Amino acid sequence: MATKSLPAALHGWWRIIETSQWVNDGLDALGPALLSLTGYADRLRMHCLLAYVNVKPTKSGASFTWEGAWEYDPMSGTGSVRLGKDGKLRGRIKIKHGDESTFVAVRASEPTEAIPAPPSYRDKWRRRW
Repeated sequence: MATKSLPAALHGWWRIIETSQWVNDGLDALGPALLSLTGYADRLRMHCLLAYVNVKPTKSGASFTWEGAWEYDPMSGTGSVRLGKDGKLRGRIKIKHGDESTFVAVRASEPTEAIPAPPSYRDKWRRRW
């Protein structure tokens, strides 16, 4: 069975500029808040969250699951996005057993430096002398 590909209008990198429930001042704590929607090795970075993203097309946009770490604490969740008439990406992100928020993102270019992998919980307790 052939898999449906992500709509071209959603494909690429998106800069998260606003959330409805979380402080917008901290969005760029680890670098520019970004979400990639390419269908291959997608990533999410915002606040203190670094995550791997698995995106799938839907009738009205795309849905995704994510897994990563907030600081060093493992987290996962879901999300969905659609393209607004103004060309901005509008979405919702949910933390499993936790908060959820809507967000707005604008088209961005791929970062020059790769988004780091989510840290391991073990790293929280390792000494770095």
